[in-house]
Amino acid sequence: MLTETLKRLLPETPAFVYDQTAIDRTLLRFRQAAGETGPKLLYSVKSFPFLPLLRRIAPRVDGFSASSLFEAKLCAEALAGRGSLHITTPGFRPGETDEIGRLCDFVSFNSLNQFDRWSARMQGTASTGLRVNPQRSFLPDPRYDPCRPHSKLGVPLDRLALALAGAGLEERLQGIHFHTVFDSAGFEPLTETLAELEKHLGEHLKRLQWINLGGGYRLDRSMNLERLAGLSAWLQRDYGLEVYFEPGKAVAGPAGYLVASVLDVFDSAGKTVAVLDTSVNHHPEVFEYQRSPRLAEACEEGGENAILAGGTCLAGDLFGEYPLPARPHVGDRFVFKNVGAYTLVKANRFNGHNLPSIYRWDGEALHLEQSHGYEDYRRQWAGEPAAQ
Repeated sequence: MLTETLKRLLPETPAFVYDQTAIDRTLLRFRQAAGETGPKLLYSVKSFPFLPLLRRIAPRVDGFSASSLFEAKLCAEALAGRGSLHITTPGFRPGETDEIGRLCDFVSFNSLNQFDRWSARMQGTASTGLRVNPQRSFLPDPRYDPCRPHSKLGVPLDRLALALAGAGLEERLQGIHFHTVFDSAGFEPLTETLAELEKHLGEHLKRLQWINLGGGYRLDRSMNLERLAGLSAWLQRDYGLEVYFEPGKAVAGPAGYLVASVLDVFDSAGKTVAVLDTSVNHHPEVFEYQRSPRLAEACEEGGENAILAGGTCLAGDLFGEYPLPARPHVGDRFVFKNVGAYTLVKANRFNGHNLPSIYRWDGEALHLEQSHGYEDYRRQWAGEPAAQ
């Protein structure tokens, strides 16, 4: 089992490990299932924008999807002229739009105001479109729901339909982008969203050049990727659209592991607490959304429950209470699974705790790809201007 191998081979913890072989399998499975009629595959880099990974997967995808100028610059470096670069963000900054227009091939503006303000400046360099809010919610938790009431994300579909019926917009708009789900286990939301778009936009779809279906869908073996390919084929056939699909977490999430060691074990009011050398600050979504990540060592028939706590002074620095085969001991290692997305990209050095080193697993060996030290911490807080 890979988790046992990681615990045995890692020279130190905390460590973040991504399994390159798992990422390659996911991308290959998508390619095989999508075939010739499936959507073009973009990797949404916000989940794990690690340059060595971007360079490795660049030949296996059709491009990258970015959410900021810095992400776009990193993507352009990784692509090195291969594939296309797409961007959407809730707010384009005035001082960055010209550079974004030069770097990116497709730009989806978040509002009609920003489209009117900036799209003309990108003519001849980027294909310009709009992010649409289809006004269909599929998520019970509003923290994840892009289509929540009063959403900041995208032009409401009914408003876009009215704008297209007026003068001027239809001649300038080249594509649309939407994103409606998070970690969806099926493509039913996509089917319903496309039906809603067809109902409101109708013939206007035929005057567009492309459509971006967003991400938020799993890509594991339970997913019917042939259904996605069928929807893509329909959009190409009936509307002449170039179709894009941009998973992020589905690619990197299942391939990531956070490995930690036990620093201390003690009893607290009748419960066992094990303090780790990592922290929820290395996996901030644990604290943000108050959820416990999957633990490789968890065992429902375990001999003892233990609270796994991070090593900072934050009282809520807790990963959760887990059933374990036995009481943990100092020096034991634990592995949190499926943490490849939205972990390191949000991680911080609270309390001066060092960030995890980054390792790549290639199926046979571990490779250290990045580590951090005091100089990195000092550089962040030294109050010195960045070198030009």
